[in-house]
Amino acid sequence: MNPVESDEGSLMEAAMEISCDVVTVPTRHGLEAVDILRRGVGEGVGPVLHDDGGETLGFLVPPGTAAGWDVPGSTCTETDGRGLRLAPEPPVEGSDWLLPPGDADLATDPAVLRAALDEAARLIEAADNCR
Repeated sequence: MNPVESDEGSLMEAAMEISCDVVTVPTRHGLEAVDILRRGVGEGVGPVLHDDGGETLGFLVPPGTAAGWDVPGSTCTETDGRGLRLAPEPPVEGSDWLLPPGDADLATDPAVLRAALDEAARLIEAADNCR
């Protein structure tokens, strides 16, 4: 491999590691929010992880989000500056990508995610009350 290829590979590797926090929600709530975000105009949805048990979804959000996150029914976890590698393989063992990197924005805007989660909660409550 020539030095140019080596430098390009290193740059791509560095670009694929991001610092982020992760908002975790129950799967049903998260799937509704993903639908809302994907239908929305403007702001998009970043990469989303799901656990192999199918119980939770994790939205990648910008670092620092956890400090002010207070949405009921969800948690926001800091990655402590370790960053996540955005590769075809998921960064957390026992998970997989619902929306993989490359098919999504770099991270979901926390304000947009908050609004989508609020709307999703209202939709779920309305659907549950119709039974």
